[in-house]
Amino acid sequence: MARILMPLPSMDFDPTESAVPFRILKQRGHEFVFTTPDARPAQADQRMMDGNGLGILRPFFIADKNGRTAYAGMQKSAEFLSPIAYADIDIKSFDAILLPGGHAQGMKPYLESTQLQGLISKHFEAGKPTAAICHGVVLAARSLRADGKSILHGFKSTALLQKQEMLAWQITRSWLGNYYRTYDQSVQSEVTAALAKPEDFLEGTMPLIRDSENNLKPGFIVRDRHYLSARWPGDAHRLALELHTML
Repeated sequence: MARILMPLPSMDFDPTESAVPFRILKQRGHEFVFTTPDARPAQADQRMMDGNGLGILRPFFIADKNGRTAYAGMQKSAEFLSPIAYADIDIKSFDAILLPGGHAQGMKPYLESTQLQGLISKHFEAGKPTAAICHGVVLAARSLRADGKSILHGFKSTALLQKQEMLAWQITRSWLGNYYRTYDQSVQSEVTAALAKPEDFLEGTMPLIRDSENNLKPGFIVRDRHYLSARWPGDAHRLALELHTML
């Protein structure tokens, strides 16, 4: 089966967007290699696991049971506990890349890593499956071709919607500050600017319900040739199963 690379930051990645695809794809026989900046196991955004500080919004914003259970399993896996460093990646040895998201400030070194961007560009230009979800699409959008354009230029994509991002930020900023706003520019705005034309960004229906393996209907993904994208943790199951189909 396929060998999949999952880059992660040292901290603050989304537990559902990483662990649900890990569980689904590993169950189907695929091999995973994790990579972090310093070859140390990464730490997910703890607030997404325990809801600390979210108050009455906790039930709506934390990872659901599927996400929490998947992350608990991934945390104990040999692959997760033995990552390689970004500097040690041999990109030619992987069949696919999966780029999870996350919105807290610890995501920035991952999203801004020129080292990862260069490797992703080489992988993408080789025509190999590349999947990204939420802020992971920002990392893909920042990965440039030799002509200076984003690798996503000429492809259709989705990502975290601006209305999702701004709603979460606006209703929590009085006590959480910019926890839900990684950058001044929204994810949707940055990704759209990297595409060939604005209509290449597809929003789908308003994401209100999370998908599951038994109910994929709420999930929304965009597949364009060897590129696959999704918006938020609620699309993670559908993303994983479509990547399996691609592989």
